[in-house]
Amino acid sequence: MKSLTQASFIKGIMFTFVIAITSYILAQFPVLHTIGALAIAIICAMIYRQIKGYPEHLRPGITFASKRLLKFAIILYGLKLNMGDILGKGWKLLLIDIFVIIFSISLTLVLNRMLKGNKDISILLGIGTGVCGAAAIAATAPILKSKEKDTAISVGIIALVGTIFALMYTAIEAIFKIPAITYGAWAGISLHEIAQVVLAAGIGGPETMTFALLGKLGRVFLLIPLSIVLILYMRYQSNSDQQQQKVHIPYFLIGFILMACINTFIPIPSMFMNIINVITTLCMLMAMVALGLNIVLKDVISSALKPSIVIFITSICLSSVTLLIAYIMFT
Repeated sequence: MKSLTQASFIKGIMFTFVIAITSYILAQFPVLHTIGALAIAIICAMIYRQIKGYPEHLRPGITFASKRLLKFAIILYGLKLNMGDILGKGWKLLLIDIFVIIFSISLTLVLNRMLKGNKDISILLGIGTGVCGAAAIAATAPILKSKEKDTAISVGIIALVGTIFALMYTAIEAIFKIPAITYGAWAGISLHEIAQVVLAAGIGGPETMTFALLGKLGRVFLLIPLSIVLILYMRYQSNSDQQQQKVHIPYFLIGFILMACINTFIPIPSMFMNIINVITTLCMLMAMVALGLNIVLKDVISSALKPSIVIFITSICLSSVTLLIAYIMFT
């Protein structure tokens, strides 16, 4: 029995690995690269689930990918942060980032209540929009005790909406020729994923990219205090609940903070960072495959329509407000 379990574990890991690598390769092609490898991984896994069903004989390895590898990827994600740069050079952007997170989550919840959509998916989408897309959703989902299918649906929606807006930003910049610093700040404080910020900011040159990344990484930095707030909220909720379930501080959040501190105070060779980035991407992709296998198409149709509308409206409002702020503060 033990050997069968071990075989299922290894085969499950390899299954997610193969689809992850395939998704990464597909994301290098024209058009598909704008969608992003994370969204492609979820879509591929979802298609497999609809055609073949859930591969029960591979469940141990797939479960490991969705839980352990995902958290490991979040820990490594902390190495993208240099807190000295954010608190030193980008303190103005950091103040705006705080507003962006509060605005995104609040507006998402208000609109979702008006439309009577799925609250669990909407709160994840609000966090993803305000902070840093899929990484923020993946980091906060365990704290909020979200279902794996809700997490996967949220990541898929945020990747799609974020890609649409990144392409819209490049078109707006090409037409209206927004000043470099203003455009960079706008992209960094409002777009969903780091990859989408890079895509949008690439049209503006080095100065644009610097401000865009400072704005974006400030939001990644704020994932730490936001997670602490969510932990306290969940603890309050559990104290109000008759069952009074204990809420633990997730170890991967501590790891995330430690990695950020290491990157801030210890110079890391670029070659080593490149290797870490590959490992982080691979682990995240494998986790997205595992999450995507939990999605049933009818669940997407019934659960995702209203949250998608909510997050699209929220993103439009956020883009409009932050463009005005960027013009006032950086022009």
